[in-house]
Amino acid sequence: MNDPQSPTLDLRPLSGKQTGAEVGALVGLMQRLLGPGGCPWDREQTLATLIPYLVEETYEVVDAVASGDVEHHREELGDLLLQVVFQAELRHAEGSFGIDDVARGIVSKLVRRHPHVFGDVKAQTSDEALASWARLKAEEKATKAQQESRRPSALDGIPRSAPALLRASRAGEKAGAVGFDWPDAQGPRRKIDEELAELDQAITAGERHRIADEIGDTLFAVVNLARKLGLDAESTLRSATDRFAARFAHLEAALADQGRSVRDASPEEQDRLWEQAKATERR
Repeated sequence: MNDPQSPTLDLRPLSGKQTGAEVGALVGLMQRLLGPGGCPWDREQTLATLIPYLVEETYEVVDAVASGDVEHHREELGDLLLQVVFQAELRHAEGSFGIDDVARGIVSKLVRRHPHVFGDVKAQTSDEALASWARLKAEEKATKAQQESRRPSALDGIPRSAPALLRASRAGEKAGAVGFDWPDAQGPRRKIDEELAELDQAITAGERHRIADEIGDTLFAVVNLARKLGLDAESTLRSATDRFAARFAHLEAALADQGRSVRDASPEEQDRLWEQAKATERR
């Protein structure tokens, strides 16, 4: 397979496409802000202090995509790119690596993991391409684990700090990729019933630590069911929360029109208004 540095591998931007040349201006700007006479706040930042901004900007990109607002999406991608460049410049200042090393590394990885494009491996379908990617990634992880003198795991590479639903879904995917999975959605569906029964037992026993474990196991089973049905648990829960917020706003507004608050309404009235909100949503 061709190496990304090989003269036979032409990775110049296609004619009529954007080249990424403007990224250099962002790098130069960041260097100016972090240099002598630059911004005092920027110069005080560390990799640790930037983490909350990285997470926030990532979710703002997600929101922008969901909104369908193209201009908002462009702006938020810029904010996220700033965080990448910012961290790379901090590493460069300590002599570790710079933004060019980051770009070179991801180019090398993508070329290496696409032998069906840059090599002689055949992949006619997306499933075949994904299987090739997973196999190469597993080989890389095994090599890295060997270099670190530890036993490799199929679950390597899942960030512990990832959102819990995302982490659970990725764990199920990775385990499934090596053969540890249900054949269809009926398996995790039955598992949900099993976990709910165990949760009921724990609640009856009043064992708080066991209740927490069983709630976690139930949530994990639900994530697996979503995965087997081809759904993203994170997105489905986000949509459910959006629906809850909209219905609750309807309930609040209906009571506010009467000069009342949610606390003033009986459970029966709350249920009635909630059903009204659902009916309005369906229409």
